Amino acid sequence: MLFHIDTVNIQTHSSWEDSSHYQIILLPCPTEFMVDFTDYENTSTALLFLSPYQHLSWKGASLTSATRIRFHGDFYCIEYHKEEVACNGLLFNNIYLQPFVAVNNDLYQEIELIIGKIRTELSANASFSESVIKAYLQLILALSSKAKKALIDSAILPNAALGQEGSLFQQLLADNFTTHRYPYFYAEKLNLSLSAFSKKIKQQLGKSPSSLIQDCVILESKKQLHLTYLSIKEIASRLGFDDEHYFSRYFKKRVGVSPSKFREQVGISIVAQKSP
Repeated sequence: MLFHIDTVNIQTHSSWEDSSHYQIILLPCPTEFMVDFTDYENTSTALLFLSPYQHLSWKGASLTSATRIRFHGDFYCIEYHKEEVACNGLLFNNIYLQPFVAVNNDLYQEIELIIGKIRTELSANASFSESVIKAYLQLILALSSKAKKALIDSAILPNAALGQEGSLFQQLLADNFTTHRYPYFYAEKLNLSLSAFSKKIKQQLGKSPSSLIQDCVILESKKQLHLTYLSIKEIASRLGFDDEHYFSRYFKKRVGVSPSKFREQVGISIVAQKSP
């Protein structure tokens, strides 16, 4: 199914199955959870956004159930609609931003109302309009993107003022992640000991350098698999892996499925470059 809404009992699903779909999960109360091995906690009503095959597990007992929207890239392509919604890189697919956005009660209730309208449309069974559902989904994404931008503009997102090492590391990582996948290279570039570097990056960006390096490699791997027609061997080479099989093991260990399985389940986007 390319689009689905359900309500899941958290107490019986402490670790949700990894999905080939994009997911939007409504968080009605403060909740502790883990996404891709990083701990998070929302302190108000919030929306959680997951890209295909991101790992989610719940840590706190405060949340008993959650409403979830799931949609496949073949149903709604976030890359294709980036001009209207601007959600890719803001709500999804960003290793530096937290995967959820806090929203006030009014906006949360507005999104619940939209979901109710989607449920009503889906209840029409064979006569439901896919275009109407896409329009409602796009509205949810647009409202969420607006809320996320407001948080960023107001500097509520944490730790930006603790120092410049985080932003310098991001620049270095973007330029060097295909050739340098170990923290000591970046620590040396910033003239810091490995321990001091690791501490500063954790404070400023919320993750360890090793985690961010791995996240960067995996995110780019997913992009290449989804947004190009390159073979897995070609993608491995572009990402600095001499051995296609080692790349596949590296990817599967972090994502849970092989690159070929990821491409099969997630698909190749309609905006994929045929001759990158």
